[in-house]
Amino acid sequence: MRGVQDMGAEVAHTLLRGEPPVAECREVYTLRNTNQPGLSVSARRAVLQVVALAPNSTQRIVESIVEAIVERRLMPGTKLVESRIGSLFDVSRTVVRQALNQLSRDRLVTLEPSRGAFVAQPGIAEARQVFEARQLIEAAMVRQLCGRITDAQIAQLRTHLRQERSAVARADVGERTRLLGDFLVVLARQLGNEVLAQLLADLLSRSSLISLMYQSSHSAEDSQAEHVAIVDALERRDARAAVRLMGHHLASVERTLRMAPRSTDLAKALKR
Repeated sequence: MRGVQDMGAEVAHTLLRGEPPVAECREVYTLRNTNQPGLSVSARRAVLQVVALAPNSTQRIVESIVEAIVERRLMPGTKLVESRIGSLFDVSRTVVRQALNQLSRDRLVTLEPSRGAFVAQPGIAEARQVFEARQLIEAAMVRQLCGRITDAQIAQLRTHLRQERSAVARADVGERTRLLGDFLVVLARQLGNEVLAQLLADLLSRSSLISLMYQSSHSAEDSQAEHVAIVDALERRDARAAVRLMGHHLASVERTLRMAPRSTDLAKALKR
């Protein structure tokens, strides 16, 4: 059975190329306990049918689209056609609308009357506000973590850094983008704060859209090196250095954004 990442890739590929979804994309989720003694064949089938139509179908769509955005496979402004998504996941348009409504509440999708759903195109003011929010949250996070981080957690971060470095060396854009973003979520979870982890994950998704919209040229190698420096400071339990390095890291990303959207006007694009 394929995971959310595979489905996210298929969503992006289908929507970007405008092709009808293929039958092989469809899958049925099963329960571990459907083979328990005394459960009839008809009962097993009924359970499987219920699971296939369960509310987590909505979440699968949400997670797949978010992952495609974060890994830069869905561009801002891409139209999200309900019928294509429904066919891809083998669900009704009602389920698709539930997913798109959730993404709209998270500011990753815009819903336009009579036109449909589109991947959001954040404006300049929103972009600045997202980075300002990240500055406040991430500085406080590393300051707090520095006072309580354990050697085992440092080892966990070192493992994550090795995975980042490997993905960067392979030029695996999707994997390195995911891992570089997950670095902050890992830090939040080390504080034992799942709400903070989810909040950062949402902000990182919006940051990915901003980077796509405003053509970030910040190199993955620089980001990875900055993560190493942050972990070095955490290992020394040097809160001041950790906060400074985290602020520098985010500021360097923000500086590389051209705060003007990509030109879509042919005359302007070709004018010399």
